[in-house]
Amino acid sequence: MTNFVSGNSLAEVAALIGDPARANILQALADGRALTAGELAWHAGVSAQTTSGHLAKLADAQLIALEKQGRHRYFRLASPQVAEAMEALMLVAANGPKRHRPTGPRDEAMRTARTCYDHLAGRLAVALADRLSARQFIILSDGAAAITEDGYRFFSDFGLDLDGGKSTRPLCRTCLDWSERRSHLAGRLGAALCQRSLDLGWIKRGKDSRAVTFTPKGIAGFRETFGISMP
Repeated sequence: MTNFVSGNSLAEVAALIGDPARANILQALADGRALTAGELAWHAGVSAQTTSGHLAKLADAQLIALEKQGRHRYFRLASPQVAEAMEALMLVAANGPKRHRPTGPRDEAMRTARTCYDHLAGRLAVALADRLSARQFIILSDGAAAITEDGYRFFSDFGLDLDGGKSTRPLCRTCLDWSERRSHLAGRLGAALCQRSLDLGWIKRGKDSRAVTFTPKGIAGFRETFGISMP
């Protein structure tokens, strides 16, 4: 059962995210991967001791979760909803007052293709949603999405397993893209498309960024399979 959220509860979570170091930590984890405290200290730009305090606060608020593997400790986002909240906040921030900051290659890479927790975002993801809709493999309407019978056949032929088992996660839904101001695909379909692209070697994750890069095989694959031309 979902708890009723009071203004005080909302303010507490907002205050946690509002700290720049903690916001950078959550951003670093927004691609769904688990990172060590040392890696997160680098992303946060603060000392290891300070990072430890931030991680404790985020864990207490159930925004992040701790995973242990032997002597190693890793941190990841507690749920896809935290990543969605960060993406929504990025959209709000992008629409806010303009602040001068030189645009660099990393900005363009993030806008071209990136991960949003476990699904794709950026121009690539929006183009995917457009092409799948145009070919009537999915139906997009007022922020919702559904897969057609032709779509199920296409995704099966592409190697996707969309059987959710006991998962209560939506099969197909949309997520508003902060950089494109349009919707990309999330849910189990979005996650499956992202993972299949990684498995095929079409895209590669970045080391220090959510941006993903295209391989020559991927450029050809997206063009031939989906009719998408990417740089």
